[in-house]
Amino acid sequence: MGKKKVVNKKPEGERGDLAIAAVKSPSKKESRKVDTGRVYITASFNNTIVTITDEKGNVIAWATAGSLGFSGPKKATPFAASKVTSAISEKIAKTGPFNVDVLVSGVGAGRDSAIRSLLNFGFNILSIRDVTPIPHNGPKAKKVRRV
Repeated sequence: MGKKKVVNKKPEGERGDLAIAAVKSPSKKESRKVDTGRVYITASFNNTIVTITDEKGNVIAWATAGSLGFSGPKKATPFAASKVTSAISEKIAKTGPFNVDVLVSGVGAGRDSAIRSLLNFGFNILSIRDVTPIPHNGPKAKKVRRV
């Protein structure tokens, strides 16, 4: 049975009878089919992170090279990136999405390998975008040296 919530029947300010309404307790997460979604690949020099979301941006599944047991410099390798993609494809095998837009961020070694392994695991890639942030003006210049 769920928790009980007290609901006031009369408008605010008036005292009166209080009714008790049942509130559903939060149950296990319901898995629902998703047709299209987005795959965010963040490939840094230290790790590779793959996140799958629906079109609204709600996270469906994610995996990192570190969570798969890779440690140190092995996390940023192309091999680790392909293993991350295979792990995430197993997670969403039943629910989808399989039609995906890919957004790649970062300059790590695993970015190309992750996209290739997405193709190998049966994802239909609709578009690939590079969203790596680029500074427009660069860092602040050094102060002029005074002698």
